[in-house]
Amino acid sequence: MPIESLIAEFLGGNIVFLLLAVFILLCIFLGVRIVPQSEKHVVERFGRLRAVLGPGINFIVPFLDRVAHKISILERQLPNATQDAITKDNVLVQIDTSVFYRILEPEKTVYRIRDVDAAIATTVAGIVRAEIGKMDLDEVQSNRSALITQIKASVEDAVDAWGIEVTRAEILDVNLDQATRDAMLQQLNAERARRAQVTEAEGRKRAVELAADAELYAAQKTAEARRIQADAEAYATGVVAAAIADNGLEAAQYQVALKQVEALGQMATGNGSQTIIVPADAADAFGKAFQMLKGRG
Repeated sequence: MPIESLIAEFLGGNIVFLLLAVFILLCIFLGVRIVPQSEKHVVERFGRLRAVLGPGINFIVPFLDRVAHKISILERQLPNATQDAITKDNVLVQIDTSVFYRILEPEKTVYRIRDVDAAIATTVAGIVRAEIGKMDLDEVQSNRSALITQIKASVEDAVDAWGIEVTRAEILDVNLDQATRDAMLQQLNAERARRAQVTEAEGRKRAVELAADAELYAAQKTAEARRIQADAEAYATGVVAAAIADNGLEAAQYQVALKQVEALGQMATGNGSQTIIVPADAADAFGKAFQMLKGRG
């Protein structure tokens, strides 16, 4: 066999082998898909949904299946949006909102909605206007957390068909026009003045009540002291009466004599006293007192 024929046969066999090897490598390259943790891949076969690949190693049919969409499942934030709304009491306000969401079912997102960010932003704007219209301005400012919860629930219901989860909705600010701000400031100042007047009136009322309580307490204590004094005098009178009843007239004379002696002693020891007035019956009083004392001894 000529050399040329052997070389041609060898090269032809190698080319077939090389082509087969290339085909196998290409099948492996097209059939094996490694999906990152933060993504999901949507696979189509002849233009129709075939499967959704999750994170990790996945296998598809080469030349028949293809990865049509690579969807990030990370949480996303819509750009902050401002929309006008009118409250229940006809006040024009500007609401600054921010919405966070993530895609849970990519097959719904890619086949049911074209621009998901714009769709969510439009939905949020409509829901915010509807919810603000149900509330007065004071309720909007005081019940912001309840308003945020209601907006989040309404947005979740609206975007559920798109395979989206709304993770958080925030109302960043509630802006008012200058005329409304001036009116609210005047109302706030009037309310502060009213509270100050009420506080002052309550203070005066409390002072009057405390003064009345003090007078009542003093009257009660005075009456109590008088009652105690009357009880003491009544007790002393009772003791004297009992002594008279037990000892007769001598006990009464004895008490009178003692009182006279005490009176004379006080007059004698007074400051600057130069003259002592002695009653005519002083001697008799002393004598009777000494006799009684002697008799008691």
